[in-house]
Amino acid sequence: MSDNLSHLADAKLVVARTSLILDKPFLGALVLGLELKCTLDSWCKTIATDARFIYYNPEYIEALRPAEVQFVLSHEALHCALLHFSRRQHRVSHRWDLACDYAINPILLDEGMTPPPGVHVLEEYRGMSAEEIYPCLSDNDHSETLDQHLFDKQNDSREGEIGAEHESMDDSQTGQCSGDSHTGQSQKKASASGSTVMPQEAGSGKHGATSQLTDGENQTETQMLNDKWQQRLAGATRQATVAGKMSSLMQRFIRQQTRPDLSWRVLLAQYLVASGKDDYSWSRPSSRRGHPAIFPALRSAEVNLIVAIDVSGSVSDEDIGACVAEVNSIKAQMRARITLIACDAGIVDGFPREFYAWDDFRFDGEIAGGGSTDFRPVFEWAVQQDIQADVLLYFTDGHGTFPKAPPIFPVVWLVKGKAPVPWGKRIQLN
Repeated sequence: MSDNLSHLADAKLVVARTSLILDKPFLGALVLGLELKCTLDSWCKTIATDARFIYYNPEYIEALRPAEVQFVLSHEALHCALLHFSRRQHRVSHRWDLACDYAINPILLDEGMTPPPGVHVLEEYRGMSAEEIYPCLSDNDHSETLDQHLFDKQNDSREGEIGAEHESMDDSQTGQCSGDSHTGQSQKKASASGSTVMPQEAGSGKHGATSQLTDGENQTETQMLNDKWQQRLAGATRQATVAGKMSSLMQRFIRQQTRPDLSWRVLLAQYLVASGKDDYSWSRPSSRRGHPAIFPALRSAEVNLIVAIDVSGSVSDEDIGACVAEVNSIKAQMRARITLIACDAGIVDGFPREFYAWDDFRFDGEIAGGGSTDFRPVFEWAVQQDIQADVLLYFTDGHGTFPKAPPIFPVVWLVKGKAPVPWGKRIQLN
């Protein structure tokens, strides 16, 4: 690898950062928060980040067009600004990395940026957060991400393989690039002492650094990075807003991605419990009590709940089971009479089914569904029966024919996927 190629890659990166600062100051400010480090190590074939640095392969950068370099730099910065390094929690590392890429790439495309080859974009995930996309991905999806996410990889099954690859490298394989990092000089010094240089600052076991930290040290380090990137995100937002170059699309995206992460279970419980008919009664007590004063007493009336389930085949039995179990759990906290309806193009034979307050709410047996989806039969049935529902809960993927007008009772849609609903309260299931 010639020094000339390294200098060309460095120059292209500097130009890309400058262009971002001038044209898209929000993304430019975030990119400036990451120092650039050139590496010729075989583990970095494209570009990578550990929430502290951007590592890049000069061959990859030199092969990109200037607009594509802006895209990959912005991609890395958004991973950090959206705290993807700390939001993974219990999730499988590679599957989480894919979900993060699916969340970020569409918004960069909507900002008018030019993607390099190999960028993952699926329209059905547009506007969804990584947490919402993750359950939609297959465990067997081994697609390669555009970049490498070096943060939080202690449990990555590939760690040992890549770590061993580093240890086996000779001096000729270590990076000798110029630019922001000055890694070439430090690696020559290490070479003289017989050691192999690796990016020790990187928060990944891949580079032999974080894997030696205790759990407490890792948590402290992650929290420090969290705080730092939250401050950078706020600063970049202010800077771009003052410059008048913060698009409404990006503002919406940042609000959505950084909102408090409440699960659908919490949101559903909050809504249903709030609909409970607990109220004070001022009725006169029995005269035999001998007290003339009237005091308020808390009375609980029965809640009339309709639960409709889309059995058209677009929603899995596992998801339906999770929904029914959650409603049954919430039902234990309130007096609820539940009418269960299974529907695809029409109401399925054997439904509706009634469950009283003392019954165990369940959805079992073979359901002869699988047709197209039409939401209208459920609402037409409710009108014909003259049922005054307190809440109608409809579990679906959101793809189907809706009634033209909403009913007089509240409707909550539990939606698996990203399809919109024309009215009612929408809760994102995944």
